[in-house]
Amino acid sequence: MSKLDTSKSVFPVAGLAGDGWSTEDEATATCFCGAVQLSFPTSGPGLVNTFVCNCADCRKITASMFASNFTIADKYLTHVRGRDNLKAFAQNTTIASGKKMTNYFCSTCGTLMYRVGESFPDQSILRIGTVDDFRLQETKLRPQMEHFTRSRVNWLKGVEGAEQWETGPTKVREGWTWLHEKSQ
Repeated sequence: MSKLDTSKSVFPVAGLAGDGWSTEDEATATCFCGAVQLSFPTSGPGLVNTFVCNCADCRKITASMFASNFTIADKYLTHVRGRDNLKAFAQNTTIASGKKMTNYFCSTCGTLMYRVGESFPDQSILRIGTVDDFRLQETKLRPQMEHFTRSRVNWLKGVEGAEQWETGPTKVREGWTWLHEKSQ
């Protein structure tokens, strides 16, 4: 299999929208049907972090074995279109912190666009897979951390070069704080 050329933007045919874009400092994330599109910064201070999560909640909500995420400070997140097309679902029963997590889905195609948690005020957790420029998935949005490694399925290896954490963050102030010590 050939590797992605990370020297230029890559916009493969993926979903029904064809108007995603990226610049050196900003890019878009779009749902599968194209009804919802967000723009976000690709560096700090707006880009807070990038991570993979293996918790049971992320597995279930993504219908996969992990979720690949990036966190954006809310004051830098723009709803380009479709804000009124988002449906929210919130709960705290299965969240490790016990705090409420609200999920925002496109009401047309069901794509999970982002999550907002009480433990992470003024921040939104977006899905790397919704980003229109696939080059960013290999470069600026490559996960730097992996959460809930103790829950990772044994047939997957960890994210090479990423900090490995047995659990996840409890809350955010200037940066992430952690429930437990870093995994070995």
